[in-house]
Amino acid sequence: MIHPTYDGFYPGWLETWRAGTGLRDETCPPEHWLQHLWRHQRIVRDALVLADGRGFKVLHPGFWNRGPGPDFKGAILRFDDGPAVHGDVEIDVEASGWVTHGHHANPAFQRVILHGVWSRPRGPGALPTWVMSDALEAPMREMVPWLEGEAPGLIPANVRGGCCAPLRRLGDDAVRGLLAQAARHRLERKAGELLHRARHRGWEGALWEGLVSALGYRHNTWPLRCLAEWVSPEHDRMDVVGAQACLLGLSGLLPAQPDGPNAVQLRALWDRWWREAGRWPAGGLPMEAWRLAGLRPANHPERRLAMAGHWLASGPRGPALVDAVLGAANTAEAVERVGRVLQPGADAFWDSHWTLGSVASRTAPLLGGPRMVDLAVNVVLPWLWARATSAAAPVAGATLADGDVAARVWRRFEEWPAGEDNAVLKMARLRLMGAERRRLPRTAAMQQGLLQVAADFCDASNALCEGCGFPALVEAWGARQGR
Repeated sequence: MIHPTYDGFYPGWLETWRAGTGLRDETCPPEHWLQHLWRHQRIVRDALVLADGRGFKVLHPGFWNRGPGPDFKGAILRFDDGPAVHGDVEIDVEASGWVTHGHHANPAFQRVILHGVWSRPRGPGALPTWVMSDALEAPMREMVPWLEGEAPGLIPANVRGGCCAPLRRLGDDAVRGLLAQAARHRLERKAGELLHRARHRGWEGALWEGLVSALGYRHNTWPLRCLAEWVSPEHDRMDVVGAQACLLGLSGLLPAQPDGPNAVQLRALWDRWWREAGRWPAGGLPMEAWRLAGLRPANHPERRLAMAGHWLASGPRGPALVDAVLGAANTAEAVERVGRVLQPGADAFWDSHWTLGSVASRTAPLLGGPRMVDLAVNVVLPWLWARATSAAAPVAGATLADGDVAARVWRRFEEWPAGEDNAVLKMARLRLMGAERRRLPRTAAMQQGLLQVAADFCDASNALCEGCGFPALVEAWGARQGR
């Protein structure tokens, strides 16, 4: 075979193409470039100086945060010769971004210990500020091809955890078995929480609380649970509009004035709420109980409460869910039947509105597929597991205590299809396995196992994995499996 003479055609063509699409002005690089520079530590690490003249060392740059909040979480820095400082890092092009972007007033940014900026600030900042343009390991013009090409897809070396090497020595079956162990532990822990609630509220009450709480974005779990403790399908039967009015009224989210583009809907809700309000002397929740900033429209609590209103109106769901999971011939059928039990019917208002104040538009279903998986894996199956394994701890209501029932619930849990990926799962996968391509089942159980490992070990350690016991656990598991 004759090899053509290498004349640099490929990189030359690539450079020409990028020149027409990429920003090359060194005075104003895009913020995501600065994030990549910090993420991969393409800086002169042994000579870092803050804008106020203090030196600092980067012991760990933290983990890139693709969601709301600071750009990097869990960083470890040392200022001058002081002790190690743990916190977050925010990156902006201009130092003024700290105020103009609202970070100074956002509680999510309270742990920021370093503000990295490109342009030199005009005065002292509110927190340690570092000018990135002074400390790149190469001129920006030389960095551009890397920033446009490789940087976004590269896995930084600092992402890999101390467990990555011992996990690499395990085969796929052994890794799958270890994650199944962690998933089983997570299932039993969640079942234990539901069992404790069932002792006070019965099985139906525990299921209702679990389902409503799981509807919420993580910051709104507690106010949703509080509402579920006040109102329940067992004792508060009403139609859908009445149920939604009750929940929205108690939540404090029902607008005080029934006007605007949805005045007809608001008046209908207020007409019902005025009649029902006296049944709950607690007075409802204050608006301050809810976290609304940064929410996607589908996660807004008004929409979640509208969904819960359908459940409240149609009565207890326990028997139907027992039959859906245990009466199905296989897991695929169980998934379909659980979906039918949890999915609400048509809703004239919420099928075309995101919130009470939004104009009519095309919306997502009140209960989408990813949330359905969350409800099944985090509530329905743990609830069934608790009932199947609680013969020694009787609670109000019937039990399903039976070894065969427990085995069937575990089989459903193991085989339930995977849900939507999220930032925690992606980071756990990178920390534990680096760039390894594992042949692991696409199941919710594998996701639950990863989440449990992250909660038990990664969250309990720091970015340097100091004192983490998971590498030793992996070694012990490998020895038990005979590798």
